[in-house]
Amino acid sequence: MLVGDADVTELLGFPAELLDTSLDQLRTLAVVHATGSAQRAARVLQRSQSSVQKQLDTLNDAAIRLMGEALVAKQGRGKDFLFTGSGEEAVALAVTTLRAWTARVHGARRRVGTTVTVGTTEFTVEFLGEVWPQLRETFERRGIQLKIEHVRTRDLKTKLDAEQVDLVCGSFASEHGRGPDVPHDFLEWHRERVALLTNLNTREVPDRPVARNALADLPLLTPTAGLLADFLTRWYGPEYRGRLHVVADIDSLNYGLNLLGSKLMFGCLLTTERVADAAIEGRLPGANLRKVELGAGYEPALEIVTGIFAREGERQRYAADHPLNLLWEAFAAASPAARTAQHEPAPTR
Repeated sequence: MLVGDADVTELLGFPAELLDTSLDQLRTLAVVHATGSAQRAARVLQRSQSSVQKQLDTLNDAAIRLMGEALVAKQGRGKDFLFTGSGEEAVALAVTTLRAWTARVHGARRRVGTTVTVGTTEFTVEFLGEVWPQLRETFERRGIQLKIEHVRTRDLKTKLDAEQVDLVCGSFASEHGRGPDVPHDFLEWHRERVALLTNLNTREVPDRPVARNALADLPLLTPTAGLLADFLTRWYGPEYRGRLHVVADIDSLNYGLNLLGSKLMFGCLLTTERVADAAIEGRLPGANLRKVELGAGYEPALEIVTGIFAREGERQRYAADHPLNLLWEAFAAASPAARTAQHEPAPTR
């Protein structure tokens, strides 16, 4: 039954105790259930313990009047709270309700077009910087809010699928000449190969392309997850750390560059050609490093493809002047492929 079809008598007949329950109280109940106590929930919610306990007492009183049973009870000092059967049902309903409201709010926000959220990595935020100047006036005039979220490469797909962002600027590993094998709309920005950065001398790592077998013998700083870990997994298998000479696991590119630049660690770091060039030119951390290309034997032949992702078919559901479409078209016009086409000479007859 639709809300508009509900009987007015029914709407006026809901219990007062139910109507007095707020979404904030439901969230507090769910957080207490997740953390085990009012004290721990208060820390998570950044509130006083007494305010959390007051909300629980209010919910318990309402539940007793409505159902004849409290939702939650203390079990003694140092023990987690006990949730009754009614309490467990209330927590499940609270989480479902909060998620449903949040999903509807996000859906309405996207439909109305008052806010658009773009997820970028540290190395793709510059793409957004290229197109924003031409959109700023339109967004400000129409009161559209642009939100920018820093997202790690490994989380791009998850954030997009969960509708936490509307567009993402990111990269993925792909076989040479192929596009992304993902159910998303994709606008390609550029492609590049990977290379090595090293602080070892030319005797240890000569200035010539490193073959696949030779890479396995070099001291490597390897990523714990993400794009370049995907390269190593597809070249050497899921247990690549056991097949390579790993001297350090790194969770951040800048950390690896600083380790090499400070000479706290000697070895090689797999990275993109653009990052390698930026480090050598002094635009990124890492002093006195050398770039060494990769040679033969790497199968499959992989490259890094970078571009813009949106949920499949979502743009078609909105008007051409919706902010999601305005952003997409701005990215399309500013892409290297579009710029190249603009500067190509007209065909002669």
